[in-house]
Amino acid sequence: MADLSQFPITQKWPAQDPSVIQLYSFPTPNGVKASIMLEETGLPYEAHKVTLADADVKSDAFLSLNPNNKIPAIIDPDGPDGPVGLFESGAILIYLAEKTGKFLGNGSDKAKAIQWLMFQMGGVGPMFGQLGFFWKFAGSEWEDKRPQERYLDESKRLMAVLEKELDGKEWVAGDYSIADIAIAPWLRALDFYGAKEAVGWSDHGNVVAYLDRFLERPAVQRGLNIPPRD
Repeated sequence: MADLSQFPITQKWPAQDPSVIQLYSFPTPNGVKASIMLEETGLPYEAHKVTLADADVKSDAFLSLNPNNKIPAIIDPDGPDGPVGLFESGAILIYLAEKTGKFLGNGSDKAKAIQWLMFQMGGVGPMFGQLGFFWKFAGSEWEDKRPQERYLDESKRLMAVLEKELDGKEWVAGDYSIADIAIAPWLRALDFYGAKEAVGWSDHGNVVAYLDRFLERPAVQRGLNIPPRD
């Protein structure tokens, strides 16, 4: 039985089975990247619900694993040099892909998958997230609409990049990969933000079909609700 006592987070969220991967997450666009990847790879794991409330993400227990106080994070008791803790959803995707040899490819395919993963991490995620703040949440009440326009325009630009890249392709980097697992949940978030019409969703047929394909995958359907919100 693996000993996870070196990880203080396990005091607040105890491991029922310390021999499997421990996932600390919540079903947000970033959070479900990890759960979908775990479902797709078939790795055994245990999910712990870490809400976005300060009592969870800013607790000493969670900060001991992720000092950046963001979900998701994992502990792998069977790491390359013993138990390892990781945060940052993109880093988790790469780690799990390399651990299993799945959804990353080799050679130029691997380079392309990481390239599009970085496109999501540096572009789609931050820009769509800011769009959500200024379109649906507190920022929508600001009298100055320039920030809203800034993130709406950038989100439209990113949509156009994806639309062009997906022309004649099922997946963004060749075979289904961690790039798709990273990008598609953020496309889905546009509906939650009520911003689909604003970004011209229906005018991006390649992107629409791409998200539909993604959502049809059984592992994706499972991962979207892990851990359950309620």
